[in-house]
Amino acid sequence: QVHPVESGGGLVQAGGSLRLSCAASGRTLSTYGMGWFRQAPGKEREFVAGISRSGSFTYYADSVKGRFTISRDNAKNTVYLQMNSPNPGDTAVYYCAATASNYGLTTRDYDYWGRGTQVTVSS
Repeated sequence: QVHPVESGGGLVQAGGSLRLSCAASGRTLSTYGMGWFRQAPGKEREFVAGISRSGSFTYYADSVKGRFTISRDNAKNTVYLQMNSPNPGDTAVYYCAATASNYGLTTRDYDYWGRGTQVTVSS
């Protein structure tokens, strides 16, 4: 098992930047595909970005493509989400998740979840 723990959330102004981190205890993250999801109040949890085990393949939701970047440092057992030019619509709790598969777009594809970190974007 792997236990993801998110950090780096907070309040950011629209047009600014913020970097989320996801560290893990338990098994090494390099054996998992990783993803970021988010959930706004009253909405379902939605996919944001994913990255393959090696980091060679990344994929994004259309809503964040070109603004957010997912990356990983397997030596540090950490995955990142760089958020550039966020807008108030990006306000949500952000979750890091691990999948035994190398790829996943839905919550059902992921096996292990962190508890989330709040990101609030002010206008």
